[in-house]
Amino acid sequence: MTYKSMPKVELHTHIEGCAPPAFIRGLAKEKSLDISGIFNADGTYAYRDFDHFLEVYEAACTTLQGPQDFYRLTKAILEESASHGVVYQETFISPDFCGGGDVTAWREYLDAIQMAADEADRDLGITLKCVATCVRHFGSDKAKAAAKCAAETKGDFVTGFGMGGAENFGTPTDFAYAYDMAREAGLELTCHAGEWGGPEMIAATLRDLKVTRIGHGVDAIKDPALMRQIIDADVVLEVCPGSNVFLQATGGWSEHPIQRLRDAGVKVTVSTDDPPFFGTTMTNEFDMLSQTFGWGEEDFKGVNETALAAAFCDDATRSKIAKRLETA
Repeated sequence: MTYKSMPKVELHTHIEGCAPPAFIRGLAKEKSLDISGIFNADGTYAYRDFDHFLEVYEAACTTLQGPQDFYRLTKAILEESASHGVVYQETFISPDFCGGGDVTAWREYLDAIQMAADEADRDLGITLKCVATCVRHFGSDKAKAAAKCAAETKGDFVTGFGMGGAENFGTPTDFAYAYDMAREAGLELTCHAGEWGGPEMIAATLRDLKVTRIGHGVDAIKDPALMRQIIDADVVLEVCPGSNVFLQATGGWSEHPIQRLRDAGVKVTVSTDDPPFFGTTMTNEFDMLSQTFGWGEEDFKGVNETALAAAFCDDATRSKIAKRLETA
């Protein structure tokens, strides 16, 4: 059995990380860029470990040089997501990669991305929202610039602020100012933590950045007291099982902690992170959870409901997506 046609809500994707390799190769050819070293012989992305993955990711981003490139990218991403039943998707978009942290340039990129999103909403029945994101290993000053971009463009499309990148670079307190800026602007907050940094990083992130969602968060399983804190604070984990398994942040599928976290009462959602980099799709995530842990339709409905309740969107959008989940 496959869950490809089941409607899905996905909260944790990176816009550049969703770029199909063929799309990036095509852009590189158009722009006469030689990035052949980032691909395997079969055309997939090639990297050795997480740090090398970040290098390959940033090399792929060099092909995305203007708003029109991101318009085309967004169209390609949403067509792929919709083909796997995704009816609502949030994606991390970095001002560093979209205008170099300049607010005026950032607006131009957002206009192009939102145009593609609006067309996909109309034509494919998939809604996209932007979580503006700073890149942790770029440092706190660039994070402040990213937060300013996010704060200046907060609205119907830019609804959240987050942080990705190398989790063990610096400490959460280094980025507290950026998060304060975003919070004061009324943006919802998330942050990658507990993929590589252990439960201590999750605890520090919750304390110092005061987020309502944690990206990944799988290391929470190592600390029962932290799990209780997460439950009591109603924090939601954006879990990306296929990504975790592929990068060896956890063991294999049977060892992945998503089932134990859920059994403990932690609210979990399911996402793909950077799907073509990790050879996954939302269909694959659902199918593997079914095969590994015996999840069925009611389990996936519950995960969708958790994700929709935690989504960074307004009530009107939430109602629209709820109807898509009910009628599909």
